[in-house]
Amino acid sequence: MSTRQTPNSQDRPIENREDLLRIFKAGEKPQELWRVGTEHEKFVYKKTDHHAPSYTEEGGIQALLKGLTRFGWKPVCENDTIIGLSGDDGAISLEPAGQFELSGAPRRSIHETHGEITRHIAQINEVSETLGLGFMGLGLWPDKKRSDLSLMPKGRYKIMANYMPKVGHLGLDMMLRTCTIQTNMDYASEADMVKKFRVSLALQPLATAIFANSPFLEGKPDGFLSYRSHIWTDTDPNRTGILPFVFEEGFGYDRYVDYMLSVPMYFVYRDGHYIDAAGQDFRAFLRGELPALPGEKPLVSDWVDHLSTAFPEVRLKGYLEMRGADGGPALMSPALGAFWVGILYDDALLNTAWDIVKSWTLNVHQSLRNHTPKKGLQAVTGDGRTLLELGRQLLPLIEQALIKRNYLNEKGQDESLYLKPIKRILESGQSAAEYLLEMQHKNKFQDLNFLYQQCDWSHPLAW
Repeated sequence: MSTRQTPNSQDRPIENREDLLRIFKAGEKPQELWRVGTEHEKFVYKKTDHHAPSYTEEGGIQALLKGLTRFGWKPVCENDTIIGLSGDDGAISLEPAGQFELSGAPRRSIHETHGEITRHIAQINEVSETLGLGFMGLGLWPDKKRSDLSLMPKGRYKIMANYMPKVGHLGLDMMLRTCTIQTNMDYASEADMVKKFRVSLALQPLATAIFANSPFLEGKPDGFLSYRSHIWTDTDPNRTGILPFVFEEGFGYDRYVDYMLSVPMYFVYRDGHYIDAAGQDFRAFLRGELPALPGEKPLVSDWVDHLSTAFPEVRLKGYLEMRGADGGPALMSPALGAFWVGILYDDALLNTAWDIVKSWTLNVHQSLRNHTPKKGLQAVTGDGRTLLELGRQLLPLIEQALIKRNYLNEKGQDESLYLKPIKRILESGQSAAEYLLEMQHKNKFQDLNFLYQQCDWSHPLAW
């Protein structure tokens, strides 16, 4: 969840429907300007006893943010409290319970994304060494109860924490106990957006299965490979799910606007403060009839804020966000980026992927969404194959697409380099979640302390 920074151009009133559509149209870019953005979250803990530090405690989250300013990061504040950082490598923000996120800058290649992450690793390791902090790369806190975790001092999180229990059973778990990695992708036109949205939404369960990494809850196996993914099924039905309308004839920007207008609001931001508008109607806001702000109509920035409060598996915000993967080690992030760049930025493979999924019914999409969190790569697709078989079919095509892109690093290596973790998972048929469950079982571990070393977020993967 991003930290609010509003450009001046968004401080004007919304005058008509075109203002709602403009953010999506403005995202259109010619192929030579397509970029890839990565977002990755990790859990922060104290090395002495593995507790999750609060914001204000000595050597806690506030100290970590302030320590990173030595590298040129600029503080982002809310009510004079530092809640994030901005810099050349994007933005650093806090998830509700202090999960630490780098939202990277738009990059031309996965090589540049890898460099960005490498710099981030070096910086947080240097600062955390003096603070006694460690970082864990998993999709779910494996041994923490909600009561073990404290809320960060961001106004929107207090509003969300109060609202979540009214609309679902697991919303607080989503806020407090999960981490994800995400890839953000561009499109050339409305038609290109539609095809990419449909393909990526259909294939999101494949990404969930490959990157499944949340098999423990409160100290024991939770019965899932991606409990993080399961959490989203009982968070808030008004702002999550498979979005069936995306696959309907006529889908485009206009239909997504209608969807977002039907999503209940969380808040309105005014004069540095978040005003609670949870459950209220953005359409009423457009009429000047919002109970939380009577007589006032929304600014463009209010619409941009509202777009960030829906949580489907793929989200449209002037670019497409791929949201299905569990958190993991830092260098799984370029692996996810390579996966989606290969599929969505190669016209031939995009068409091939669409040919695979276009006959899948809504029942198939829903079945995959329901079963993948537990079954992972053994969940069954619309043509009767498992996700493992589908992944094995697509992987060499993704590899060839990245080779054809021919974006090379200083060693002359193309971006297919970053597919190696995915290749290992698909060759073995075993996700990280299954590996960790097997490791616990074989070694008869009585607690989950082994995860703090095994799942060290900054541990370099052997490419």
